[in-house]
Amino acid sequence: MEKDTYKTIVKPSEETLFKDRNSKFFGYAFPVHSEEDIKRCLEELRKKHHTARHHCYAWQLGTESIRFRANDDGEPNNSAGQPIYGQIQAFDVTNVLIVSVRYFGGTKLGVGGLINAYRSSAQLALEASEIIEKTIDIHYKLKFGYDLMNKVQRVIKERNITIINQKLELDCEYIISVRKKDAESLFNTFESIYQLEISEI
Repeated sequence: MEKDTYKTIVKPSEETLFKDRNSKFFGYAFPVHSEEDIKRCLEELRKKHHTARHHCYAWQLGTESIRFRANDDGEPNNSAGQPIYGQIQAFDVTNVLIVSVRYFGGTKLGVGGLINAYRSSAQLALEASEIIEKTIDIHYKLKFGYDLMNKVQRVIKERNITIINQKLELDCEYIISVRKKDAESLFNTFESIYQLEISEI
């Protein structure tokens, strides 16, 4: 059975703090939908923590085709971004950016210490976030004449479908949203209605 839900966070987490030998790691989780969102969040944090030495982060976007990146921002290779990304995977969330801002406390932590600190910082940020489950939705465009309105409305009501947009001009055009697991049977239902056009968008 194909998965048609995913987990994400609702709003930015509260700032969290993890300390190790006087180094401070401030953790943040943000809901993001594009690389522009990610850039904006990172810029805001760089302004807020402009004296911090490292802004390490990881992000993941998408539900079916996944894109992700992990960035060590000057820390030793794979000691920061990867452990942060590991927590995104452990919590099984997507469309999320986790940033850990480090203020160096004068004592080197070593790679093992850094991995632990960044992992813990990311974990705290995610634990401070409200994680919700959402459905993966498919959007269809329906085009039909007014004579089919009742038929279409009946299917929409019976199947509990969300109309995102409607244009009623010479003929009718609906943009509808349907859960991925119901999409195929719904498509077939609409396709079988004579003189109705349906296409995925």
